[in-house]
Amino acid sequence: MSAGRRAPVVAAWGAGTNSTAMIIELVRRGEIPEMTLLAAMPEQPHTRRLIPIFRQWMDDHGVPNEIVEYQARFFKHWPPYGSLLEACLTNGTLPSIAFGLHSCSARHKISPQDKWVKAWPPAQHAWAHGEKVIRLIGYDCSARDNQRYAHRVGHVDPLFQYRYPLREWGFTREDCERIIFDEGLPTFYKSSCFFCTAMQQEEVKALTREELRLIVLLEARAAPRLKTIEGLWRKSTRKRPGSMTAFIRSEQLLDEHEIDHIIASAPLDLLDFQRSAAAVSPEMRPHMREWLDRFNAGLGHWVE
Repeated sequence: MSAGRRAPVVAAWGAGTNSTAMIIELVRRGEIPEMTLLAAMPEQPHTRRLIPIFRQWMDDHGVPNEIVEYQARFFKHWPPYGSLLEACLTNGTLPSIAFGLHSCSARHKISPQDKWVKAWPPAQHAWAHGEKVIRLIGYDCSARDNQRYAHRVGHVDPLFQYRYPLREWGFTREDCERIIFDEGLPTFYKSSCFFCTAMQQEEVKALTREELRLIVLLEARAAPRLKTIEGLWRKSTRKRPGSMTAFIRSEQLLDEHEIDHIIASAPLDLLDFQRSAAAVSPEMRPHMREWLDRFNAGLGHWVE
């Protein structure tokens, strides 16, 4: 590293408690990162409400920030898609976490951030001079993050040097919550997709009708290919079913006729859309988002 010049620093902001507190404390300590990146994901409602609030806070405190999104490049004969939800619906499957894997995070969170940084001039300059970009990760000193950190410690990356400020400062989850509270910001919770296997029952109950309908659609579209699991919650326990759709039905979060109609008709309509898309040249194919917009526009059509 040249004298008087530090390596470029990029913070990974997940829009949850830990990474939010990390950024606040970095600002307090005068260690503002050169860039803060958030990967666009189908977040829960409370997270969607908080993202613009904290982005405004970052703007007000001179923290550069960007939202990045995964862009698939090869669609074979499928209509083009972008988000994790669109990818699952297009390919008739569930997020990899439902099968005990975590590639959905790597593809839709880490990959777009890596792509953005690789096109970032400060990073290119550092790499050209044999230096690494410093990436900040918000793991704290609580038991769960101790496990996550244990899987990462010792990892060597040719492009990035990983730093864990919360752990350097000895901060726990409770410390992070206090930092956010002291800053006068709303309470931040864990960040996850609204159809994540890690969703709790009360979180599903808090979802909007549109999101509940999309969960029913997602499980119905994947159902023909599910052999070892029941749905997004994998397998039934004494506390809940393996299918979120079954939970939505039992809790009467949607009308049962609406659920039945989505299961019976929406996957077939989607397959018709895909076949039609495959019949036209790639540059003329409609985007998967167009079909989803049509599905969402039918919010009030199915209740009898």
